[in-house]
Amino acid sequence: MTTTSTRPEVIEEIDLDRRRGRWIGHWTPEDPGFWRTVGSRIARRNLIWSIFAEHIGFSVWLLWSIVVVRLGDSGWQLTTSQALWLTAVPSGVGALLRLPYTFAVPLFGGRNWTVVSALLLIVPCAGLAWAVEHPEIGFLPLLLIAATAGLGGGNFASSMANISFFYPEREKGWALGLNAAGGNIGVAVVQFLVPQVIVLGGGLALARAGLMYIPLAVIAAVCAYLFMDNLAEAKADVKPVWASLRHRDTWIMSLLYIGTFGSFIGYSAAFPTLLTSVFGRPDVALSWAFLGAAVGSVCRPFGGRLSDVVGGARVTVASFVLMAVGALAALWSVERRSMALFFVAFLLLFVATGVGNGSTYRMISRIFQVKGEEAGGSPEVMLAMRRQAAGALGIISSVGAFGGFLVPICYAWAKSTYGGIEPALRFYVGFFLFLLVVTWATYLRRGARLARAGV
Repeated sequence: MTTTSTRPEVIEEIDLDRRRGRWIGHWTPEDPGFWRTVGSRIARRNLIWSIFAEHIGFSVWLLWSIVVVRLGDSGWQLTTSQALWLTAVPSGVGALLRLPYTFAVPLFGGRNWTVVSALLLIVPCAGLAWAVEHPEIGFLPLLLIAATAGLGGGNFASSMANISFFYPEREKGWALGLNAAGGNIGVAVVQFLVPQVIVLGGGLALARAGLMYIPLAVIAAVCAYLFMDNLAEAKADVKPVWASLRHRDTWIMSLLYIGTFGSFIGYSAAFPTLLTSVFGRPDVALSWAFLGAAVGSVCRPFGGRLSDVVGGARVTVASFVLMAVGALAALWSVERRSMALFFVAFLLLFVATGVGNGSTYRMISRIFQVKGEEAGGSPEVMLAMRRQAAGALGIISSVGAFGGFLVPICYAWAKSTYGGIEPALRFYVGFFLFLLVVTWATYLRRGARLARAGV
């Protein structure tokens, strides 16, 4: 009887061209044999620890979304607009940082930057722990300290750009969806855990909200150092990132991502404050607001998986339809003072944004694959396009994340100008319908170039 080679023997036959500092010089995930024998195992390991580090980053990014609900108990006297600004500014800073964080992957390596970015999270955690106990410092210093939480928002861009290199095109939707969902669910975890932790042992200690994440940030850095890898394929110059700016689709997808991820992170930041200010129910905000971010996060990888099957553009259009319906239902609930309907409407919005997050990211990788095929499809061209796609992922995530800044600010403006959030909700209905039309006209309309490619 003829025996086949065991798995370890097959792995030994493949030269990964390993170098000092956990660099891998040979990485060909599109090769079925390479992927089956060694590639999938290494990619999965890097994905797991990338998810963990990104999860901690997202949690730190949204710490203020739930802490702000209890600031009044620590002696802070804030208006609704000030509270919303405290949730908005970290989102805006995180959006700004996503672009340099994307450049960090080709400059330093994905594993190396994961270590650094995890350790940087100590800054906002320590700052929060000190500031919440000192109301005498005033609102502006508090706002500046809250802004440092944006360091956690930058982690997403570098993580997604890095993981995009590890997986073959046919599995990127699911892999990127899992990576993003693992980070996104950090929003739900922080909104669930913080109310429990700050009251441990009786009394109120808001400082624990920051202190609890310092050791977790250190653990994330250590695990990334020990278990992740750098890919030489991703260690390119920054020219591909700049090259991705020349593509019209990079900017169209940035706009769509404002509607999907920007809405997700913006609603996640504002939801607890809205439940408190519109309906006067801080108890509901502290106990149940985390469900919104939770369902949105869980839905993200399924949006990516469904897009792998039917195409990202179709799924994105469906998500914008659901988002418009959810915003209409939320508007109706506010006008009729129904908190139950408001809560359900926001859950629908979170589901739709989660699905849309997964589908838009799947569209990006597919768009650049098609561009590479149209340019000849040679190995060199496809590699260049993969690098441009990774750069585009960071740019799009940066622009899209500004939605997380704009959503709370829009609510704050409506509340202070009109005394209610109804004008903001009317704007969102129109905005989602506009994005639906843009998606259809660019990627689904009969005769559109990319529609034929099943984007």
